[in-house]
Formats: sequence, C-alpha cells, structure tokens
Amino acid sequence: MEMVLVTALGVGGATVIGSIIGFMFKKISHRFSDIVLSFAAGVMLAAAVLGLIIPSVEYGGKYGLIITVVGIFVGAACLSLIDKIVPHLHKIAGQDIENHKNNANLSKVLLFVTAIAIHNLPEGIAAGVGFGSGNANEALLIAGGIALQNIPEGMVIIGPMLSAGIKPRRTFLCAAATGLVEVVGTLIGYFAVSVATAILPFALAFAGGTMLYVISDEMIPETHSHGSEKGATYSLLFGFCLMLVFDVLLG
Repeated sequence: MEMVLVTALGVGGATVIGSIIGFMFKKISHRFSDIVLSFAAGVMLAAAVLGLIIPSVEYGGKYGLIITVVGIFVGAACLSLIDKIVPHLHKIAGQDIENHKNNANLSKVLLFVTAIAIHNLPEGIAAGVGFGSGNANEALLIAGGIALQNIPEGMVIIGPMLSAGIKPRRTFLCAAATGLVEVVGTLIGYFAVSVATAILPFALAFAGGTMLYVISDEMIPETHSHGSEKGATYSLLFGFCLMLVFDVLLG
C-alpha cells in the first residue's frame, strides 16, 4: 500500500514538475511541443499495450482474448461518452474551441481544467489497476509511462492559460489540481481491483482502452496539426521503444 501511495503521488506530482518547467519556458514552439507530446504518446502506447492489454489477455484465462477486446472497446466508449457529455474546452488562447452544451455558464479555467481531468482520471485508474494485479514491475512500468507523459502535458498547458489572462498562481493551482485527479484515480483503480480481483482482466483492458482513446483522439491529431508530422512520428516510435526496453529489462 505504501508503494501505491508513493506512486500515486509521483504520477500526480509529475504534472506539477511539468508545470514548473512550463513557467520557466512560457513560450514553447509548436514543433517542440509536438515532439515532446509525441514522445509521451509513444510512452503511453507502450504502457497501455505492454502493461495493461497483454496482461489482461494472460489473466483472463480461457476467455482472456474476448474479455480484453470487450474491455478495450468499453473503456474507449466510456471515455468518448464522458468527452461528449461533460462540458469542457479542448483548446484556449486563440485556438479552436470545441463547443459543448452548457459551456456558457462555466469559466474558461474550469472548462480547461475539466478537459485535462477527463483524461487524467483514467490514466490514474490505469496506474492503480496495474498495482492491483500484484505485478510490481508491470505496475511501475505503467506508472512510469504515465508520469513521463504528465511532465510534457504539465509544460504545455501553462503557456495557453497565462496567455488567456489567468494569473500565475491560479494557473499553477489548476495544473496541480489536474495532478491531484490522477492521485485519486490511482487509488480508485487499486482499491477497485483489490476488492474484486475477478474483474482484473476486464479492468486492465478497460484502462488500456481509455489510454488508447486518449492517444488516438487527442495526442496524435494534436502533434500532427502543425507541420511536424515526420518528427512527431519518430518521436512516438522512440518513446514506444524506450518503454519496450524498460519492460524487457525489468522483466
């Protein structure tokens, strides 16, 4: 349990570390942002496949493959549903804004933080579910991948928030709040699997599906929208291979 708490704080704290770096480099170029986020996408992709989806098949026994496929689609569908129902902004500071119902009554800060939280909660759950499997190496691989992804995410959200006129202190608190969401998600995932170990295969696949959804729906399109497609692709491959090496060495 102590390791779970430390890891949860580490995963959430990575966003805070990224936000501090973001304050140091307030104006980050699109190219640099795309390369960093692509690397994070590769890391998350490896963590989802190696740490969640493959173990889901292994733990599922006779029906492991079916459970895993269903879990992946259910996880992606749930996050897609939340993405549509919960009012939030995907981009601010002069960029395209995705309009949802009920947006008018919410501040830009709340909407922007909600957008980050929508994606951070399932990432935290994924880290917690990994520990619920009892395999510390795989759990640390997942948590490490998510933490690495959180650093550049924390970096790139600072600039737009400051440009939108949000005060530095409030900007930092908002960034820290998104990290806290991951801490809560990690604990939820861990306790859910600990209480009902029978749901472990499905929970692993579900968490993997949510991560795949974030990578495909958010991260890759964003990194390929500013003319840095080739660099972003190689950066993603590097991130994936780096986590693959870690997985083999830890295994």
